[in-house]
Amino acid sequence: MKIVVIGGTGLIGSKTVEKLKQHGHDAIAAAPNTGVNTVTGEGLAEALTGADVVIDVANSPSFEDQAAMDFFQAAGKNLTAAEIAAGVKHHVALSVVGTDRLQDSGYFRAKLAQEAMIKSSPIPYTLVHATQFFEFVRSIAGFSMQGDAVHLPPVLFQPMAAEDVASAIADVAMDQPLNNTIEIAGPETFTLDEPVRMALAHDGDLRKVIADSDAPYFGVKVSERTLVPGPDARLGSTRFDWWLANVPPPPAHR
Repeated sequence: MKIVVIGGTGLIGSKTVEKLKQHGHDAIAAAPNTGVNTVTGEGLAEALTGADVVIDVANSPSFEDQAAMDFFQAAGKNLTAAEIAAGVKHHVALSVVGTDRLQDSGYFRAKLAQEAMIKSSPIPYTLVHATQFFEFVRSIAGFSMQGDAVHLPPVLFQPMAAEDVASAIADVAMDQPLNNTIEIAGPETFTLDEPVRMALAHDGDLRKVIADSDAPYFGVKVSERTLVPGPDARLGSTRFDWWLANVPPPPAHR
């Protein structure tokens, strides 16, 4: 099949493209740096010509409320029109476990609007709700500083490796559309403060991590199960301690 991956040069997209190619598919990485811009529509019709499946893993470059809404609405409108014109048979989109429970955040309101557009489109779809990635656990510490310590609510947290996210998305794309949402997550459940504390300790980062039930998560108040999936989630196989020991951190964290 010809499968176009929107956001195909990013963390998840590049891994997904590689996995699809390993299965013998014609996987195309579509992103602004390859001449495809879903917001302006540039290069979109050409990229989707002959495409069987479109995977959208692109993210808004801004988490500011209106900017995120503008991004997902413009990209969604252009992508739907191009998919209809090209006769695409399956739209796969990556979203976030708990999106509907995080509506105090403008970013997640934008994600929910994106999902609504996908569901109302005539293109058959599968939505993939993923938990937070291991690769962003260190970033959570930066977003959660109060004074000289990291404050995090000790709510349930089931992060997963980007490699496992990409594998799940590739599997979904090679299957029939579900016209429904599936959830994917990591194999272990922690409290949110635990993997952040483990990552900082691994890096020799001396910042203290405090389990604080009043602390927000990216500015949003969360309850015990806001960030974790239901019982039918598909689980990745990569454990967090193995990932910490074997996957080098990005240069900014070295």
